[in-house]
Amino acid sequence: MKGLMQDHPLLLTGVLDYAARWHPEQVVVTRTVEGPIVRSTYAEVHERARLCALALRRLGITQGDRVATLAWNTCRHLESWYGIMGLGAVCHTLNPRLFLADLEYIINHAEDKILMLDLDLAGLIAKLRPKLPTVQQFIVLTDRQHMHKVEEAGLQGCLCYEDLIDAERQYLSGFQWVRVDENDACGLCYTSGTTGRPKGVLYSHRSNYLQSFTMSMPDACCLTSATTVLAIVPMFHANSWALAFGAPMFGAKLVLPGPYLDGESLYSLLESECCTMSAGVPTIFTALLTYLRETQKRLSMLKLITIGGAACPPLLLEAFQGEYGVEMRHMWGMTELSPIGSCAGFKGTLPPMSKKEQLALQLKQGRPPIFVDMRIVDDSGKVLPHDGKAYGDLQVRGPHVISRYFRHDKDATLEDNWFTTGDVATIDRYGHFQITDRSKDVIKSGGEWVSSIEVEGVIMSHPAVLEAAVIGVPHPKWTERPLLVVVPHPGRQPSKDELLGYFRGKIAKWWIPDDVVFVKEIPHTATGKVSKLTLRQQLKDYQSSQSKL
Repeated sequence: MKGLMQDHPLLLTGVLDYAARWHPEQVVVTRTVEGPIVRSTYAEVHERARLCALALRRLGITQGDRVATLAWNTCRHLESWYGIMGLGAVCHTLNPRLFLADLEYIINHAEDKILMLDLDLAGLIAKLRPKLPTVQQFIVLTDRQHMHKVEEAGLQGCLCYEDLIDAERQYLSGFQWVRVDENDACGLCYTSGTTGRPKGVLYSHRSNYLQSFTMSMPDACCLTSATTVLAIVPMFHANSWALAFGAPMFGAKLVLPGPYLDGESLYSLLESECCTMSAGVPTIFTALLTYLRETQKRLSMLKLITIGGAACPPLLLEAFQGEYGVEMRHMWGMTELSPIGSCAGFKGTLPPMSKKEQLALQLKQGRPPIFVDMRIVDDSGKVLPHDGKAYGDLQVRGPHVISRYFRHDKDATLEDNWFTTGDVATIDRYGHFQITDRSKDVIKSGGEWVSSIEVEGVIMSHPAVLEAAVIGVPHPKWTERPLLVVVPHPGRQPSKDELLGYFRGKIAKWWIPDDVVFVKEIPHTATGKVSKLTLRQQLKDYQSSQSKL
């Protein structure tokens, strides 16, 4: 027997419809690429998104077509998302920090028909344009006044976004979103391709709708109509962690920083717009912390930061919570998970804990939310216990987890839809899991695992360490041994003995690295994560007698 309830598809256009009807006055603030701060409302975003859809339809975009965006977090970018999806087309977000060869491959693999880009990225696309045979039109997300800069950057024959949508106003009253199935594709995002060619993750309306609930829950970002969100995490980085959907879904005020992510610019927005919540990667908040300390400024309204993309350094978490009264919550996820797979809000059934124990718990990656199932398995596929000690390959499944990569012939999952994340983790009795390594970065010394992430977490609390990474290097007796790579804080020169001595009593003795290499910088991927693949390549000729690179 089936229930007797209405069948309404979970479509992302319905999110914006809701925001425009019930939160029409709520504000969306943008620091534009052109410079000025511009204020809009959900009612205006809704109208302009529909105009965008009309313009794209006039240019020939139909259901299932891929439309690429190469843009920062701005209101125009937000409008284009909903406009593309409102035609039943697929919004393909591009990361401007990728290598040109990767961008070329991704655009051609997706067969994008139109590419919408920000003004300051015209020079980048000018280099690629001759190599993009499927792209029929280039739309610059700016007004006529600034279009001359596009030609100056060497990109000819582009269309102006504001001109396009202005020309459609007379047709707006009769426009309706294209009706699609909730399982139809709406978004496409490619992995960073650190272990081969980038792979496309094709999101559905339903998966992103459910992901938005995950991100907005009380144990995650805790979005309400009283929240003001500074969305630092890029819209090209796995759907901006669903903030572009979650904020309008709950009527939250949305603040978009454009390309200006330095400490001073972010602080200015946090204070002027009275932001209560923000989200981003650790490096961004490290820069903000440095600015706050250098200027001795305070945060008057910010209450919560959700942090992901990399492990949060203990000193960063302690600083924001202890010095500024801002709670920091770890989140973990992957492009393949839409992307959030866990959040680290405190569980109500936890026993009394000391501050040290609370900090240790916060440095874990958290617990899976309702739409994510999770387990760890050994090499034979045996499910391991939740005892906080057993290490295993982390697997997940759920309604916003990938089943197959775009244009691949085989499923990306195992039996019963389990997706192997490539992470090695432990899960404790309360369901909090902790990533100890990426499987490709695992260090096996004498047949036993060394958790590079745990070793990094310890050394990152040393006051002289700005950034650190641990990799495995060959050893004649133990097969591999951990090597510590360190970027010191400016003006500090810690010794090798000082840093190695700092580990004593904090981790297992045999986990302590054998040596330290000091470098000026550690390589990162296009999404801001430490590239241990690149680091291992750079240190392939490492010898223990080295002390400098």
